[in-house]
Amino acid sequence: MKKLPYLLAALIICATAYAQDSSWSKKHDWRDMPMPTIGFGISFQKFKNLDNRVAGLPQYEGLPESSGTLQLGWLKQKRSLVSVFNIMGGTSFSGDHHKKSSVLRYLGIAGDIGYDVAKQERIMLYPFVGLAYQWYQAKFYTDNSGVEFDDALESPAVQNEIRPVSFRNSFFNYRAGIGAQFISQKGGTIGLQATYTGSFQERAWKGNDNQTLGNSPEDRLSQFSIALILGFKPMMMYH
Repeated sequence: MKKLPYLLAALIICATAYAQDSSWSKKHDWRDMPMPTIGFGISFQKFKNLDNRVAGLPQYEGLPESSGTLQLGWLKQKRSLVSVFNIMGGTSFSGDHHKKSSVLRYLGIAGDIGYDVAKQERIMLYPFVGLAYQWYQAKFYTDNSGVEFDDALESPAVQNEIRPVSFRNSFFNYRAGIGAQFISQKGGTIGLQATYTGSFQERAWKGNDNQTLGNSPEDRLSQFSIALILGFKPMMMYH
């Protein structure tokens, strides 16, 4: 998850440099340029086998099933063909980390291709399919309010006991969904994307440093997400 800020910053820098290349824009139609986008949304996923294993231990809270999401990328339309690329991340709406709670985080990349069935100048309606790869971290916090400060300070054993437990997994996925974008006269856009994401196979959960663990639960990703998508046409940079 520490890589997310660097990936997002790199995408923003590349998109800005690309859009500000005025010599390129003089030679090409703005309609052929990718449209930078940013999306805010929510996703829903449940890792049943990991949750079942955790359910037998009262000191841990089960994983939340919903996550807030952020995505940065671009959308390009050429005639009726639509192509989409996104770097995305999500984190669950978790409780107080100072008490018994859990959090689910993920980072991913996705590429989709769709077809605009609206065929109108200011409206896009495009079913799409694509591929993605997503990295997940599940983290479990215990209630340590009964642990004395001096005990934690002086005892390495107590320090290990109060640390949160975390596991990692990653999935190669297929995606399918539908998107709609409404384009203003100035080139700004607003729309929605609804997406189902499923993994090709079950994957075993690993330790926080990606160590293989014996008898580890295996899960398959099955995720539904919806996002508000904001964007602007590159022509806005020159008006």
